[in-house]
Amino acid sequence: MSLPVARVLIDSPLPQLDRLFDYAIPREFDALAQPGVRVKVPLRSAGRVVEGFLVERAVAEEGGRPLSEIEDVVSSVPVLTPDLYRLVRRVADRAAGSAADILRLAIPKRMVRAEKVWLASETPEAPRIGETVREWARMRLSGFPGLDEAMRADARIALDAPPHPVRLPAGDDIGAWAELLAALAIDTLARGRTAVVVVPDHRDRAQIEEALAGRVPLAAVVRHDAAQSSPARYAAYLRTLAEAPCIVVGNRSAVYAPARDLGLVAIWDDGDPLLGEPLSPGVHARDAALLRQELEGGALVFAGHTRTTDVERLVAVGWVRDLPARRRVGARVVLSATREGESRGTRVPSTAYAAAREALAHGPVLVQVSRPGYAPILVCAECRHPARCRHCAGPLHARGPGTVPVCTWCGRSAHAWRCSDCDSDRVRMASSGSERTADELGRAFPGTRVIVADGDHPVLRVDDRPALVVATRGGEPIARGGYRAVILLDGDRMLMADDLRIGESCLRWWSNAAALAAPGAPVHLVGVTGAVARALATWTQPAYARAELADRLPLRMPPTVRVAALSGARRSVDTALQKLREDVPELDAEAILGPVDGEDGARALVRFDYARGARVAESLRASVVSDAVSGRRPPRGKGQVRRNTLRVRVDVPDLEL
Repeated sequence: MSLPVARVLIDSPLPQLDRLFDYAIPREFDALAQPGVRVKVPLRSAGRVVEGFLVERAVAEEGGRPLSEIEDVVSSVPVLTPDLYRLVRRVADRAAGSAADILRLAIPKRMVRAEKVWLASETPEAPRIGETVREWARMRLSGFPGLDEAMRADARIALDAPPHPVRLPAGDDIGAWAELLAALAIDTLARGRTAVVVVPDHRDRAQIEEALAGRVPLAAVVRHDAAQSSPARYAAYLRTLAEAPCIVVGNRSAVYAPARDLGLVAIWDDGDPLLGEPLSPGVHARDAALLRQELEGGALVFAGHTRTTDVERLVAVGWVRDLPARRRVGARVVLSATREGESRGTRVPSTAYAAAREALAHGPVLVQVSRPGYAPILVCAECRHPARCRHCAGPLHARGPGTVPVCTWCGRSAHAWRCSDCDSDRVRMASSGSERTADELGRAFPGTRVIVADGDHPVLRVDDRPALVVATRGGEPIARGGYRAVILLDGDRMLMADDLRIGESCLRWWSNAAALAAPGAPVHLVGVTGAVARALATWTQPAYARAELADRLPLRMPPTVRVAALSGARRSVDTALQKLREDVPELDAEAILGPVDGEDGARALVRFDYARGARVAESLRASVVSDAVSGRRPPRGKGQVRRNTLRVRVDVPDLEL
């Protein structure tokens, strides 16, 4: 006689529990214990009951080894679909992580009231898209020859979005990129398939939703956002489980949103760090989307005003298809340099001042700066030594003119500060933040409105009246009709950051700001020359990405190779590296950097080709599990042993020991 068995994935952070466990299904739970539901099961090693997901059912012959029984079925709703589990398992294996860690990101916490409302409501109907809206979507997509055919063939596509704002029927302005992605989603929905649009933050999500408003039924647009309330997020997740297609718009976790018939996954601006998951195992939304498209089909679109080296590598190897626009459109970029007679250190040269003065007669002007606040960096007025806090050695900054310096790290006020080198008690400002820049420009343009837009002063939109909008990178508001001029300051300071991808990042920041300008409006990049400036001026961001890849290839830097970071106790790191050498003997002597000792233990980097990725991830994961098992607490009276400390993260973007 056969007995029903539930194969359960336990919700636990312990790496040794990242596998399916068999439990007997009691007769009273036989009807409810279906694949995908949440269950409670006993965990013998911990002597307690834990939650998990019933992944699949099996049968066992009577007389075999005894199995523990399921304690309870938490909910009858199958929230874990077979496709989602396959994706999560594949993503976890590629990243040498646990499937349970990814499921916590993909499936929201259960909300009983929202679930009851969902079960009592009627089944959603397939949305109807009018012929007028379909024609609008086709017209928007016609600007990219071959895009419609590629979408229907479930291709992987890279698009360069138009760099200008557009006016909606309701009267507001949004980026042309948002209208393009909305058209892709509408075209997919009109064919009876679900579209998933992944964007970095709420500002981008709002633009997509505005582009969809009035064109798609409200019930067919599902927001998937970590900033939602728990009931709203869970209700939105339940909606994606329905058979009726929809358009899912959300942040990085939206890439896992389940869909019965996935027709499109679109990633906007994949170079934004917000699309990189900080929690273990740290899988980027771009990588999860690539795996999902491979498993489930559907079209995959990477769109942006710039091209990351990661996407350009995929284009170079033929995995992603580059689809250029029928008519190449770029911003009008001017490389502003100091004129003869001007000081080389002049922050805003006369050409940029003249452009701002002329543009202010017609509308708003955007000024992008690198840092928020008033004076983010202070130095000694005598010896120029950086001003540091006497308590924690953190950098000091000023919140306003004449104010007492404050420590950036601990927040203490530095009363009676003295320089540790020359004993001077005077400080000077070494940089200007958004607030100080606003003060300076307000004096230079008397009678003109000055608007500060940064993390402390969020501004989403400005009208078309003359104004100077001083914004930090990424915080620029949308101007009605577009900005009449854009001034990009502090570019040389931005490029000095200690970051492998700083050129990519600066090009992305500047290109996104330039895309807010009205068609034909000047965009002045101040004080920057070189390859990044040329790429912006000629609007050839993909060519810059190709050049970056060519430079990184002989140095074996990402993304030309994959990089895994190991950290923990020195013994654990050494053991893991030794096992990796045995499991993947093809790794050469330069593949492993380190280990080096630090305050928190040892750290090492492993560089490996994409073809060896599966074997490297498997070996590193085995080392994590082995270290975790050996670090378990011993039986009572046997003394203490070390805790497991080995941590592994695959696909780190930078080489940093």
